[in-house]
Amino acid sequence: MSNEQHTARAQAFHRLHAGSAPLILPNAWDAASARVIEKAGAPAIATSSAAMAWALGYPDGEQLGLDDLLTASRRIIDAVSVPVSVDVERGYGRDADETGELVGALIQLGAVGINIEDGKDPATGRLADARILRDRIASIRAVAEHHGVPLFINARTDAYITPGLSGEARFKEALDRARSFVEAGADGIFVPGLADSTEIARFATALPVPLNVYVGYPGAPDANTLRELGVRRISLGCGTMQAVLAHLARIAEEALAQGRFELMGEHMLTVAEANGLFTSSSPRMLPETRRTA
Repeated sequence: MSNEQHTARAQAFHRLHAGSAPLILPNAWDAASARVIEKAGAPAIATSSAAMAWALGYPDGEQLGLDDLLTASRRIIDAVSVPVSVDVERGYGRDADETGELVGALIQLGAVGINIEDGKDPATGRLADARILRDRIASIRAVAEHHGVPLFINARTDAYITPGLSGEARFKEALDRARSFVEAGADGIFVPGLADSTEIARFATALPVPLNVYVGYPGAPDANTLRELGVRRISLGCGTMQAVLAHLARIAEEALAQGRFELMGEHMLTVAEANGLFTSSSPRMLPETRRTA
C-alpha cells in the first residue's frame, strides 16, 4: 500500500464517523471473518481483541503476544480493501513509548485506526489511573504524525464495566475520563456498558467527538434508535465470534448426539464462494517491535 493509499483510507475512515448514519462495525478476528464482513457491505473493519485472542488459543486480556497480534492484523489488513482499525487493549508494553512502538508497527502494516482502553488496574481490580491512557494516547498521536497518517484513535473507558461505580458517579467518571482522553488526542470515545438511552443521549451531547457504543449483547437497541440518541459508531465487538462459536457448538452437538447435519447444511458457503473470498499473495515480513507480552 502506497502512502497516498494509506492516507486516503485513513481519511475515509474519519469521514465514516460523520455520515448520515452511524458507522456499524461487525468486528473481525481473522482474514476470513474480515472478508465475510467486507462482502456483507461493511465500509471498514475493526478487530476484536477478545475474539482474536480466542481464535489463537488465548484468553482475553493482553494474553496474545505481540508477534501474534501483528501477524493477525497484517493478514486482515492484506485481505480487505477497506480501512482497518486494530484493538490494542490497554496498549501492551510497560509505558507510553512501548505502546507508540506497537502502533508504529501497525501503521506500517496499513492500519488506519486504533482502539485503546483504560481498563482495570491488575493490582486492585479498579479502574486504572486515567493518566496512563492519556500518556499512551499522546504517544500514539505523536507516532501517527511522524508517519504522516491521520490515525483515528478510539479511546475506550471501562467505567461502566468495572466494579466500584454506579449511577451518576459512574456517568461523571466516564465523561471526565472521556474528555481528558480527547484533550490528549483521541478522535472518538468508546463506552462499553453504556446502555441506558437517557445516559447515551447525555453522553453524546457532552462529547466534542463521536460516541461509540457496544451492542454485542441480547436486546441491544437498533442502529436507528442509537442514531437518534447521537451515537456515531456501533461496535458488535466479540459478540460476532461468540455467536459464531455458539452456532458451531449447535452444529457439533447435532452431529455427535443425533447423527444429523441439518444445521450445518442450512447456511454455508460453497467451496467456490469461500475460495473466492481471497486472492493469492505472497507473505509480507512483519515490522520489528519489542516483545512486551
